[in-house]
Amino acid sequence: MNYYGNPITKLIEELARLPGVGAKTAQRLAFHMINMPLDQIESLAESIVSAKRNIKYCSSCYNLTDQDPCPVCLSEKRDKNMIMVVEDPRDMAAYERTKEYKGVYHILHGAVSPMTGVGPQDIRIKELLVRIQQGNIEEVILATNPNIEGEATAMYISRLLKPLGVKTTRIANGVPVGGDLEYVDEVTLCRALEGRREL
Repeated sequence: MNYYGNPITKLIEELARLPGVGAKTAQRLAFHMINMPLDQIESLAESIVSAKRNIKYCSSCYNLTDQDPCPVCLSEKRDKNMIMVVEDPRDMAAYERTKEYKGVYHILHGAVSPMTGVGPQDIRIKELLVRIQQGNIEEVILATNPNIEGEATAMYISRLLKPLGVKTTRIANGVPVGGDLEYVDEVTLCRALEGRREL
């Protein structure tokens, strides 16, 4: 039943499509937005449209960026011979917050998950292999999430890298099993990075 009129109902429905936003949260957000000053709402709408139009994938690491290559790949201070493989741009951001890692990244945009129909061909593994074969890579750090999908992805990639002769390490178990990297504190991430092991 439409209690509020079509514009608010439509806004609630659209907000409820966002991940992690249920019906009640969508309703709360919609009412908050209705009460915001018009200039703030226009600014929010413009930033959403601008992000959608201007953000693309870095052609090297597949980070989300508005420039190609991204600032991390462009940086002269980065060790280009070391690649950390992560599942998601948020995982990269988590490692960047530690200020400890000085190499570059490769973002898979997912993990192998046969249960949900995600295979190796559905994430950026092929691009990683091309990158390793073209560059002078000394070490690949597999920093996928410490859950079943992340472990399966790390093992799959390590088997592909073995014939290439590149040193392949896995982050240590300082990161809790079943957790997501974006929620892990910096100290734990530093310990996991320092305690990585060769596969």
